[in-house]
Amino acid sequence: MITRTSKLLLLAGIALFYTFVVFNNLTDFDSNYQFVRHVLMMDSTFPGNQGMWRAISSTPIHLVFYIGIIAWETTTTVLLWWGAGKLLRALRLPAAEFNAAKRIPILGLTISLLMWLVAFLSIGAEWFLMWQSHTWNGQEAAFRMFMVVGVVLLIVLHADTEGQP
Repeated sequence: MITRTSKLLLLAGIALFYTFVVFNNLTDFDSNYQFVRHVLMMDSTFPGNQGMWRAISSTPIHLVFYIGIIAWETTTTVLLWWGAGKLLRALRLPAAEFNAAKRIPILGLTISLLMWLVAFLSIGAEWFLMWQSHTWNGQEAAFRMFMVVGVVLLIVLHADTEGQP
C-alpha cells in the first residue's frame, strides 16, 4: 500500500504543479508571453549568429505558440488529476487493476515530458537558440522539470504486484 500511495502522491504533486502553472499563465498572461515572444524573436541571442533567419517577429504567431503551450499544459493538468483519481479509486484493488489504472497517469506524464523535451529543449533551446540568451533562457528550468517528471514516470511505471506492502 505504501508503494501505491507514493505513486499517487507523486502524481498528485506533479498535477498540483501544473495547476499552478496554468493558473499563473492565465492570470498573469503577459509574463510568460514575453518569454515566448523573445525566444521566438531571438532578440537576445549572440549578435551576428547565422541562425537569425529562423526568428519569428509576428505577434499572431507568438500568441499561437503561447496559447498552444497553455493548451498543452491544461491538457496535461486534466490528465494528471484524472489519473490521480483513477489511482485513488484503484488503491486497494488487486495489482492488475491498479496497474491498469496507470494508463491515464502514464499518458499525462508522457505528454508533460514531451512538452519539456520538444517545446522547450528542442524547439526553444535549439531551433530558436534560446541557449544563447542570458535573459530568456529556460533550458535549466525545462531540464529540471523533465527530470522531475521523468523520475515520477519511472516510479509510476514500476509494476505493482500482489505481494507488495
